[in-house]
Amino acid sequence: MNRRTFLCGLTLGTLSAPLAAEAQQTKAVPRVAFLGNGSASLSGPALDAFRVGLRELGYIEGQSIAIESRFADGKPERVQGLVHDLLALAPDVVVAAGPQALRAFKQATVSVPIVMAIISDPVEEGLVASLAHPGGNLTGLAFQNQELTMKRLELLKEAIPKVSRVAVLWDSTFGVTSGYKQAETAARALQLRLQLLAIRGSADLESAFNSATTGRAEALLVLASPFLYANRQTVVESAARRHLPATYEAKTFVEIGGLMSYGPSFPDMYRRAAAYVDKILKGAKPADLPIEQPTKFELVINLKAAKALGLTIPQSVLVQADEIIQ
Repeated sequence: MNRRTFLCGLTLGTLSAPLAAEAQQTKAVPRVAFLGNGSASLSGPALDAFRVGLRELGYIEGQSIAIESRFADGKPERVQGLVHDLLALAPDVVVAAGPQALRAFKQATVSVPIVMAIISDPVEEGLVASLAHPGGNLTGLAFQNQELTMKRLELLKEAIPKVSRVAVLWDSTFGVTSGYKQAETAARALQLRLQLLAIRGSADLESAFNSATTGRAEALLVLASPFLYANRQTVVESAARRHLPATYEAKTFVEIGGLMSYGPSFPDMYRRAAAYVDKILKGAKPADLPIEQPTKFELVINLKAAKALGLTIPQSVLVQADEIIQ
């Protein structure tokens, strides 16, 4: 090898090393767009659970996957703009929950895969063709909220046998599967009278609870809603001020002072959503991935809240509880 060949080889080798390193560093990692319905703090457990699911599958955030998150702060009117912002980032897959956000994504894109972390009945909402064969660009997890609504009302009646008038807090923007029709069916069987408290936003909450007081409601059934979930602190405190024992769909209501809840573990559903993201990033089509449903449902009772309400929860209900908060 002469001197010119040696120097040329040395120069090319020296240049190729940083170029290869730079190419490796700038190699695009999959990007996930995550839309939370609440604030960053209230939606934090959901995002954390999703991150746990990704780590269990071997993903390292910032190295092998990137997450772009936005939060609606419990304001449905913000969803459309946030969907536009997230899609402008050209994500490889979207993760969202609730009919408002999922419908907005579906209307905005037919090409970006959408993973439903939580939805009541995507078929009835018109989001997918069927649970077994979703079709289109949506798949994920769903739960039968209608059946759970009936079960919550039954448990409320069993916990408070003398109750006869129940107010039902309903987010009228939520969608067609909020569960009020099922509550009416259960109420007839349980000989309960229902008072519908329909709301469309934060401004309606105070008047809704005042109506419950005027209507002499003896208990409260809170129907599933991303808005009500995001505003759960206000809902729980409003019920407590009016001495209304309430039943909810999520454990987090009970952890902050609500009386009782029955439903699936929402953080676990977000954790399981990571498996859908993984399959899609590896080439699976959302249309071919069946929609799964939760297999475990939790009854959680807050005895401290019961005591504040002057209630004694029957032993027949306590023995059914998966968790009792003292």
